Amino acid sequence: MFTGLVEEVGEIVAVEPQEDAVRLLVRGPRVAADARHGDSIAVDGVCLTVTTLDGDVFGADVMAESLKRSSLGDLVAGSPVNLERAMTPQTRFGGHIVQGHVDGTGTLLDRTPSEHWEVLRFGVPGSLTRYLVEKGSITINGTSLTVVDVIDGSESSFTVSLIPTTLAETTLGALPTGARVNLEVDVLAKYVERLLAKGAMHG
Repeated sequence: MFTGLVEEVGEIVAVEPQEDAVRLLVRGPRVAADARHGDSIAVDGVCLTVTTLDGDVFGADVMAESLKRSSLGDLVAGSPVNLERAMTPQTRFGGHIVQGHVDGTGTLLDRTPSEHWEVLRFGVPGSLTRYLVEKGSITINGTSLTVVDVIDGSESSFTVSLIPTTLAETTLGALPTGARVNLEVDVLAKYVERLLAKGAMHG
C-alpha cells in the first residue's frame, strides 16, 4: 500500500530481458537506503518487489502482464522514474490510498503553463472515465493528484493542476507531450461500483 507521495526521482540503470519478463535495475539512494529483499517499492506507480540490492541500486522483476498493462515496457537505461516505498503504520497519510495496481495507461495530450502552476491534460481509456470525478483522486505515474476536469466524448480526457513542488520533485515536470503514463483510479470508486452491482443483482 502506498500514499502517492513520491519520495524521489530515481533512474533506470539497466533493463535486463528475462524469458517472459524483464529485470529493472533502478538507482534510488533514498528508497534503497533501508530496503531489504522482498520489500515493495512503487516504480512509476507500479508495485514491484525488491529482488536484488547493490548499494543505491535495487533490482525488480517485471512480469509480462505488468509490461502489457503499464508503461514500464517503455523504460530504457537513463529513464527517470518516480519512486515510493510502501507505507508503514507510522507514515503520514498525505495522499490517498494507492495500491500500485495500474488500471490502464493514458497519454499526455497537452500542457498549459500558468504563473504558479501548470495544467496537464491526459487522454484516458473510455472505460476508466466512469471512475473519474472532479476533485476526486487519481494516481499518475505513482503521483497522487486531484482531478480538475473530466472531458467525455470521442477523446476522453481529464486535467490535473501541478504545483511547483510536484513539477520539480516528480517526473511529471519534464514529461513530454505524447508520453504514456500509468493510471490508477481511486480504489474506493471500484469498491462502490462492485457493491452497487451486487446490490442490483440481489434486488
